[in-house]
Amino acid sequence: MYKRILLPILFRFDAESVHYFAMSVLQVAHRIPGLPGLLRWLYTYRHPSLERTVFGLHFPNPVGLAAGFDKNGEWISELSSLGFGFIEIGTVTPKPQPGNDKPRLFRLKADNGLINRMGFNNKGSGPAAGRLGHYRQNAGTSRILIGGNIGKNKLTANESAIDDYLLCFRDLFNDVDYFVVNVSSPNTPGLRDLQEKGPLTAILGRLQGENMVKNKPKPILLKIAPDLTDSQLDDIIEIVQETGIAGVIATNTTISREGLATPEAAVSEMGAGGVSGKPVQVRSTEVIRYLHTKSNGAFPIIGVGGIQTAADAQEKLDAGASLVQVYTGFIYEGPALASKICRGLVK
Repeated sequence: MYKRILLPILFRFDAESVHYFAMSVLQVAHRIPGLPGLLRWLYTYRHPSLERTVFGLHFPNPVGLAAGFDKNGEWISELSSLGFGFIEIGTVTPKPQPGNDKPRLFRLKADNGLINRMGFNNKGSGPAAGRLGHYRQNAGTSRILIGGNIGKNKLTANESAIDDYLLCFRDLFNDVDYFVVNVSSPNTPGLRDLQEKGPLTAILGRLQGENMVKNKPKPILLKIAPDLTDSQLDDIIEIVQETGIAGVIATNTTISREGLATPEAAVSEMGAGGVSGKPVQVRSTEVIRYLHTKSNGAFPIIGVGGIQTAADAQEKLDAGASLVQVYTGFIYEGPALASKICRGLVK
């Protein structure tokens, strides 16, 4: 019903507006007595073979919701009823920022993809921590694992980027289960320069240094772009092992426009931004396989990019991922996606 009836209607409207409308509907549904439990019953699939422990955390299933969908940690309760094994919020920056000018989110319907240039629009790390703290206090035994994806503010110079990452880390530390350092979004000017070996080693080293003096350190992961060369991926392996962080998320969106079925004129009209969904599927799997093979499986990898079916998820797992995340596929396939993938993986 979702793909045949709801999706064609929703796709008649602006992509970002539909996103907030859909979440408003889910919020209203969660206020109806009994409906949250019904949603959990419909969309949560449990099986012992789906459970796994990765970087010290126990996941009920390997299918998570990627960062970007719930930037501010506002919908954790609602989204947790849709069968995900974990949810990643963000990207969060220390100070609130509006992001780039609208429109900034576009559908590549012929490609089952998206182009976004959101620009880390969020309400800041302090308010996010407050919302997550409230969730943790009230969720009880149904609490889902939460990742905190952190970045720098647009106006912060790269030379001072570490200060922004440390502020986010400190604000969110008590309220997330793991951290993700985002230096790979193409939508903040100069951010991807931080993926170079020198600045990246410095940022991760400082964060891990602060992390390790905590009573209970949190896993820190690095999210990388699919556009890195093999030489740069070799550097990533060295950096992960040198700094001792927990793992890698592969991958973020791509700046490439190669191989799209959407007409070139339409793509050009959409303008700059990162491409997600099916167009990045092959490359993200290649990056996962390269990192896993060259490192001899030295660290866990969360696989992201073009996952819409259980077969897509299995492809990432076979390439060396320990967990997977969805975002664009969730938009195209609907609220049952996590459950469908989990059932398919068990089969």
